[in-house]
Order: sequence, then C-alpha cells, then structure tokens
Amino acid sequence: MGDIDGLNSAPLTPRPASVAPTPPIAQTPSIIVSAPPSQFHSPSLSRSPLLTPGGTVRKTPRFRTPRFITPLGSPMRKALKLTKLDPQDAWLPITESRNGNSYYAAYHTLCSGIGIQALILPVAFTILGWTWGIIFLTLAFIWQLYTLYLLVQLHESHENGIRYSRYMQLASATFGEKLSKFLATFPIMYLSGGTCVALIVIGGSTSKMFYQTLCGTTCTSKPLTTVEWYLVFTCAAVLLSQLPNLNSIAGVSLIGAITAVGYCTMIWVVSVAEGRLPNVSYNPVRSGSEIAKIFDVLNALGIIAFAFRGHNLILEIQATMPSDEKHPSSVPMWRGVKGAYTIVALCLFPLAIGGYWAYGHLIPANGGMLTALYAFHSKDVARSILGLISLFVIINAVSSFQIYGMPMYDDMESTYTRRFKKPCPWWLRAIIRAMFGFGCFFIAVAIPFLSSVAGLIGGISLPVTLAYPCFMWLKMKKPKMYSPMWCLNWTLGLLGMGLSGILTAAGLYVVIDTGVEVSFFKPGQ
Repeated sequence: MGDIDGLNSAPLTPRPASVAPTPPIAQTPSIIVSAPPSQFHSPSLSRSPLLTPGGTVRKTPRFRTPRFITPLGSPMRKALKLTKLDPQDAWLPITESRNGNSYYAAYHTLCSGIGIQALILPVAFTILGWTWGIIFLTLAFIWQLYTLYLLVQLHESHENGIRYSRYMQLASATFGEKLSKFLATFPIMYLSGGTCVALIVIGGSTSKMFYQTLCGTTCTSKPLTTVEWYLVFTCAAVLLSQLPNLNSIAGVSLIGAITAVGYCTMIWVVSVAEGRLPNVSYNPVRSGSEIAKIFDVLNALGIIAFAFRGHNLILEIQATMPSDEKHPSSVPMWRGVKGAYTIVALCLFPLAIGGYWAYGHLIPANGGMLTALYAFHSKDVARSILGLISLFVIINAVSSFQIYGMPMYDDMESTYTRRFKKPCPWWLRAIIRAMFGFGCFFIAVAIPFLSSVAGLIGGISLPVTLAYPCFMWLKMKKPKMYSPMWCLNWTLGLLGMGLSGILTAAGLYVVIDTGVEVSFFKPGQ
C-alpha cells in the first residue's frame, strides 16, 4: 500500500460568521488535496464537500486543519497530539464508507471465517486420533481468536492518532516498509488472490456437481466442461464485484454466512443421521518411515491451522466503522467478532467430530466431508438435499470471492489515486475488477495443480494469522518486559514462526516425496 501521509493537527480556531459555509481543504507541504465527493455521506465527515460552488479549490492556512482529517472523530482532538490519515482513504473501496456496525462486522467475519477448507478437518483427525485432534483443534481456535483480539485493539493507535485500515499498513508500522514487504506482501496476496482462485475451482466444480445432481442419470443434455463451469462461476463473481465498497457488500456477506452455516450443518447432520459406515476404524493412520509419520502429523496440524482464515481482512472490516473518543470502533468490532466466532465454533467442532465419527479413516483426503457425502450416501440421501448443499457451497463461494477480492481491488485502485490525485471513475473500477476476476480464472485453468502445493504456500502464509499479530502488539503497545503479556506474545509469536517453518518444510517434503503432476491448462474434465 502507499505510504501514509502524516498531517499535523492543530486546534481549530473559532470560525467567523463571515466565512463561507464551505470548509477549506487540507494542505500538505507538496500538494493540495481535496476531499472527493464520495466522502460527502461518510460518517467521519463533519462538514460538506470541500469544493466551492464554482468548483475551485480554496487554500487553507497551515495552522488550520479541517475536522474530516481526524480519523477517530473530532472529540479525539482533545486526547491526541497528532492526527494522521491517508487523505486518499475516502477514494478507496475499503474506507470509502465508514457507516459500518457490529452486525456488518459479524457478517463479514463469518463469511470470511468459514470456508470449504473446514470440510477437511476430519482428515486431520484420521492422523491425530480423537484426543489429540480435539485438543489441537481447541488450542488452534483459542490461539487465532486471541490474535484476532490483538488486531482489533491495534486498529486504532491512541498514542499517535492513526487508524491502520489495512493489514499492510500495520505491518509497515511494525516491521518497517522494506521488511514488511518481504514478510507480509506474498502471504497477504496469497490469502486474497490465492483464495479467489481456489473459490473459482471450488465454485466451478460444485456447479458441475449441482447440475449433475439435478439432471440425474437419465439426463440426455450435453453438460458443460469443467472449464466452462469455471467461466460461468467467474462471470457471476465479476458481476457481483461491481458493488462499490466493503460496506455495500454487507448483504452479500450475510447471505454467504447463512449459506456457509447451512451447508456445514447439513453435511454433518446428514452424515451422523445416516450412521457410521461399516468397518470404520478410529486408529490413527500413520504409515511409512518415522520421518513420514512425523510429516503426517505436521500435515494434520496444518489442516487444522488453515481451517481458520480471514485475519488479513479484520483491519479492513474494522476500517468501515466510525470512531470517536467515547465510541471507539474496537468495541462494536469485537462484539461482532465474538458473535461470528461463536457461530464458527458451533459449525467447525460438530463438523470435525461428527464427520470423523461417521467416516473414520475412510474420509477422503481430497474434498473431505463433501466428497464423502456424495461417495457414500448419494443413493441414500434425497437429491433435493444434495442439490441444496451444493447450491449453498456455490453461493458461499461467490459471496466469499467478494470480500477476499476487496483488498486486491483496493490495492489496484490506490495506484491510480496516488498518481492522479482523484478517485477512480466508475468505468475504470469496473475494468479493474473484471481484469482481476478473469485473471483468477486464467490461473485456475492454467495451473490446476496449484492445490498440490497449497500446503507449502499455506505454511508460508501462516504467520499472518498466528505470529505477526503478536509481534505487532509487542512493537505498538510495548508491554513491560517479562510481564505476562510480554511473555505470552513472545511465546506465541516465536511458536507461530517455528510452526510456519516446520509446515513449510513438511509441505516441501510432501511435494518432493509424492511429486506434483504438472499439467498446464488441463483441469479435471
């Protein structure tokens, strides 16, 4: 992201009655920045648009700063000596609208927190067994919930008056600009762009499965190929991506959250209702040499760790909220996160435990619960239920595409706004989002074996969730040395980095040991 321009806030002088009602603009040492019309309805504004009726720009004396520059609201001026905000924030899709609330936060968090990766949790249990599977799943849930809390509290800095509206901004403030690009750029790009590619693969494949379920075995129509289903899904995702900003997709996230909860619940309920498969075994599946067994355990831990995602979106979601001294955004944000992750726990734990009880060691490694449901119960379960589950997966994938794509849209549009000092026109915004969507489609078709190295890439991106927030807290909050918070964050941060390194090595070992079938432009037929 671009560098944040620091603006020194000086106390407002009394406003003479003769001054025109139109407020002035903020003046930086190098440029005059006018607030865009899109910020007129922003709750962070306390005045009208910053252009005179004739369209001319009015300069402001250096000692005067308009109130809209204060990211934490005007009352915070009494408590803060400095107030800093990127003046282009009102032009970008993440911070364009600041009228979010705890409900919006819950919708976005739940939609980004539950995904198809949760359906392979029972696969980890086949390696770890009942006891260690439940223990590690519980520990991972508590760990990632704690790092979520850290990020929510770090969003606003009461010491320097900055709102870190994006993960990369907080990473730059913590690690420095150069080091943050090395540590965080690729993992965040993977968690956003890579997730969108995976959603196209999942959504397109499930669309094909949905069609076959509705059509039945007696259908005579010629079905679409896998690539064509990918294209259908991508077109739907690109069309929906034209919604302007993160707040505007709150309804989309609500639908995505409902469908995610729906298909997770339906899958484990149907699996448990159908009963355990015959000859099911719950003995941990570990074969081969001692090294292979160790890497199997590490792979299981990676499956559990990767089931929790969305940390790279938390700061962005919180950035859509208004904030002031009496009502900081961290309060409604944390309320929304707690509500969302209560539902996440009610989905993931029954899914993992119920799925492992029903299928045991027979759970398919690829696809997990969804594949198992079709493989073992396609003739026992009504086609309407199977079709509804597939439809929910498709809708959730389309909805999740929007929230995971938003940071990428924001980053691409920021390049334009930094250069031309004005917001992107609607037609350019549409082109940018269409290019991103069809670029993800191209990658999904061109590199169908990308999922084979997902464990390796996932190990590299793991610190974004489990380690970096701990180091950020140590840097920004500076807890007393050897205090409980200091010890806890150093322990979790180093443990997260170590786990990331081990999982990366395990993923590399699996790729070398099993090999990767390189087949460009040949997705499953």
